[in-house]
Amino acid sequence: MKKFLACWLALLFVGSAFFFLGRAGCVKADVTISGVAVGGMPYEEAVSAVREKLAAERISFTVRTPFGDTMPAIEYSDNVPMLVRRAKKGESLQAEVRREWTEAERDIALLCEKGERPPEDAALSFNRFGFGYSAEKAGVYCDYAASLSAALSALRAGAEEVSLVTRPWLPAVTQADLKARTKKLSAFSTYFDASKTARAHNIALACERVAGNVLLPGETFSFNAAVGLRTAENGFLEAPIISGGEYVSGTGGGVCQASTTLMNAALRAGLAVTESRPHSLSVGYVPPSLDAMVSRWSDLKFTNPYPFPVYLLGRAAAGKVTFEIYGKPDGRRYETESRVLARIPPPEAEIREGEEDRTVRAEKEGVRSESYLLVYDERGALVQKKLLRRDSYAAVQGIYEKKVTNFFLN
Repeated sequence: MKKFLACWLALLFVGSAFFFLGRAGCVKADVTISGVAVGGMPYEEAVSAVREKLAAERISFTVRTPFGDTMPAIEYSDNVPMLVRRAKKGESLQAEVRREWTEAERDIALLCEKGERPPEDAALSFNRFGFGYSAEKAGVYCDYAASLSAALSALRAGAEEVSLVTRPWLPAVTQADLKARTKKLSAFSTYFDASKTARAHNIALACERVAGNVLLPGETFSFNAAVGLRTAENGFLEAPIISGGEYVSGTGGGVCQASTTLMNAALRAGLAVTESRPHSLSVGYVPPSLDAMVSRWSDLKFTNPYPFPVYLLGRAAAGKVTFEIYGKPDGRRYETESRVLARIPPPEAEIREGEEDRTVRAEKEGVRSESYLLVYDERGALVQKKLLRRDSYAAVQGIYEKKVTNFFLN
């Protein structure tokens, strides 16, 4: 009764107009709302009292992200004004508190953008010394739709927190992918006399300039373009070369052994040799019709027929020159075959007088030959036999000196 009297007195001070307009009044007796006894209180006072308690019990809302936690701006609303007006005498009511995140779409989009970490693809480096690989790194992808749905559901359910929905963001290229694309397709070696230092130097220099080259799909390799002119200014030394059917001294002697070795590696890798020429004389480091003579006017060229790059490596040391070719295997195996069609005997040797017995030029038989590329499938069955070249190597007339002894009669 005292509360009601106080209520009516308070209303008189507020003004009779508020009473008649329905904007003022007192809560019915013995009413509690969310545990607050508001019976007999003026409406506005009752609303304030209940909201004060609700504010103290308010549940915060946190969004957990990969880069830290954040508390968005949440708006709170309730039905307390309606309850204080409609409550019946002696009722115990519980206010409904609603949390609303009006900028949820914008905030989640910003958080997702900030929380994403793009993946890093594996990387490949290549030079004349070989390959280097850097491993891939996975990233994090924020699922915007799932994150927004989870946040709003958690908010409605009265939860205290929610986490962004993130998923692994896998790189497009892995280290395993790169290694699968850079397997050894072929290797081929020939041998030389390492004691002939000028020739050994020229072979090694040519290898150094070929190694590290990369052929993109459809690209053609030129030996002359890669190695450069065989001149002293370009680093080459004087050594024996074949010229006009004879061995003579020339700058860059030995380079043809490098080009020959490279061509045989290219054939075994399935590359398409588009230009190669034989020496005028057969050589001893490969079978006939599998050599590749290079000069200012003659080149070795081959094309990459694959839809992926191929990589060239080469080295020469301790009397051995080797070229290796890397790329993505096509499942086939490539081999070569040399056939001697005829042997041409050398002309009768020329005998000269001299101060001692010696060989000026050793005789050598000529050869007519042909070479083939053999292609085997994954089961080892021969599926193609392709003629590469037919060649004729000249015979060499021997020249020998015989010591002449003079007898003087007394």
